[in-house]
Amino acid sequence: MKNTLQATAVVLATTAGLLTVVAAPTASAATTCTSPVFKRQFFANTTFKGTPKKTDCDSTVSESWSGAPASGLPKDNFGVRWSVTRDFGSGGPFALAASGLDGIRVYLDGVRKVDLWKNTTKTVSKTVNVTVPKGKHTLRIDYVNWTGAAKVKFAYTPRTSAAVDKVKPLTPLDPLVSYDVSANTTKLSWTKNREMDLAGYRVYRRLRGSTSWTKTGTTTATSLTDAPPATGDLYYYEVRAYDKAGNESTGTADALVTSTVLQTPAGFTASATDTGAELSWTGVHAAVKYRVERTDFYGVVTKSWDLAYTVTLTDDSLTRGETVKYRVASVDGSGHVSPFTDLKAVTRPLAPPRELTATAGIGSATLQWTMKAEDTPYGDFRVYRSTTLPVDTSTAQWVTCTTSFTTLSDGSRRYSCGDFSAEEGTTYHYAVANVQWPSVSPLSNTATVTTLESDKPPAQVTGLTATATEYGIELDWDDNTEPDLLRYVVYRGTVLGEEGEEQVCSGGEWAWLNAGTSHYRDVRTPDGDHACYWVDAIDTAGNSSRWLGPVSAVAVDELDLTPSVATPEGAPLTLTADTPDSGGVRLGWSAVDSATGYQVYRWDPATKTYEKLAATTDRSYDDTTATRGTTHYYWVTALYADGTESAPGADRAILEP
Repeated sequence: MKNTLQATAVVLATTAGLLTVVAAPTASAATTCTSPVFKRQFFANTTFKGTPKKTDCDSTVSESWSGAPASGLPKDNFGVRWSVTRDFGSGGPFALAASGLDGIRVYLDGVRKVDLWKNTTKTVSKTVNVTVPKGKHTLRIDYVNWTGAAKVKFAYTPRTSAAVDKVKPLTPLDPLVSYDVSANTTKLSWTKNREMDLAGYRVYRRLRGSTSWTKTGTTTATSLTDAPPATGDLYYYEVRAYDKAGNESTGTADALVTSTVLQTPAGFTASATDTGAELSWTGVHAAVKYRVERTDFYGVVTKSWDLAYTVTLTDDSLTRGETVKYRVASVDGSGHVSPFTDLKAVTRPLAPPRELTATAGIGSATLQWTMKAEDTPYGDFRVYRSTTLPVDTSTAQWVTCTTSFTTLSDGSRRYSCGDFSAEEGTTYHYAVANVQWPSVSPLSNTATVTTLESDKPPAQVTGLTATATEYGIELDWDDNTEPDLLRYVVYRGTVLGEEGEEQVCSGGEWAWLNAGTSHYRDVRTPDGDHACYWVDAIDTAGNSSRWLGPVSAVAVDELDLTPSVATPEGAPLTLTADTPDSGGVRLGWSAVDSATGYQVYRWDPATKTYEKLAATTDRSYDDTTATRGTTHYYWVTALYADGTESAPGADRAILEP
């Protein structure tokens, strides 16, 4: 059985510390139920006479009792009455559906619409279609149970088929319209309609002077915000209710608002970037998008963008050196366009020269830089020279420098030019700009160089050491970092003078080495010679470090790996030993007509003997077991049919590490 709200209650009150029972109100006390909740009354008879035994509120009529439904009622021969008065709004077609065991009657404004008044043992039901007029009306449902189980059910629902319901909803009441100038929005609100078949509300807008309405929104709530076109025009608004059958009410009284004028975006900036242009502006509240136009230098529009939900634009479609102009306007939801901003000119910068280097000369500097294939246009260059940093084009000297170029494999050009107006021994900072009139690129990187002096020799070599090895002499010395150093010249000679007295190193040039190295390996047979070395430094002007005075030399005793077994004379063949790039030692010899074969020997310093490596009928042999970093000595003899060997041909091979 459904729980219901009791109209009476027992209340405990406290008086002077004692609990007293406050009497429940009598059955005749008024019970108020808020519509559309039913007021329900229980009677101990089937004629609804006398005072109800109980009165409460019930949200629905749907009950099933197997005994007395309330205290003070019999289990048979009782009656229950439900009643409600409610506002039906515009009214319309409704279905009244009733069912029960025993009697049930339904009244609309006192007129009986359903009559099932009979003591039955099975459920009876009936649905009646009625038209409810607009406004407030009262429904009453009387139910009696004579004997047995008690069941009752009732519902009233609107009929929403478009073929049946032709009744329009009532016009929404209490419309309020306000306009927010700063946000360019119209706020509308109204009172909720009473129709049970209401589907929602539609808001309409029309331009003053026009008879055509535009639906701007639909809602099930009782308020809506609209943004009218920001044109400064006057607009009327009205609200209409519509029901589930599609019927629409008349509109509320026209409410007039004046829209703001769609604003031109403020704070418009346009700046050049290496790839094109960057644009930005301040958003306009009423705008749903922004229209950006690009014009040529003369103001002819060449490209246009419509941009939603953004206040920036990156234009990477400009060619280098191209000058264009930009402007932007706001666009509202109706397609209205605000006035454009003023045009702002932007020139995509030319590509600056890349990888600028400067090489010192005597009172001059040679400059080189690269221009990539994608850096076009280019062709004219402006060279700036300064004695201070950074290079400032307003104060730096503009140097006359005739350029030439070579084309690289990737299509780039490597330019060079010479500055022959510089002073000797002076530090200069250079930067180069790419010029395509009237545009000038940003400056290249800065290259710094100190020009050379024509009569200043390079510093003498220091830290020279000579180390004897099994493959020759290793020479090392300190680096010379002077920018005009061209080469080193290594000298080998003999030591003149007695030990303990002044000695000199006498000898000629041995090797030329480019600047940038400080090491030389003199590969030679380690046969125990006593030698000396010195190194001269030469600059690009031909100045020699030895002009500064005596040069320090270093003496060294070579190792002596000469075999202790002498090679016999009279060999019928000539042996050569080479060191191919593939490694090891390759031996080759001349033919001996009467030989049946050849025997290959290699000197073993540990056993101090020439040990056999291989016998062969070929005239060559590859010694793949020869170790690196030492000198190897070989014999090859001719073998004869009588078992004898010829005197050996001899040679040696030096294997560097």
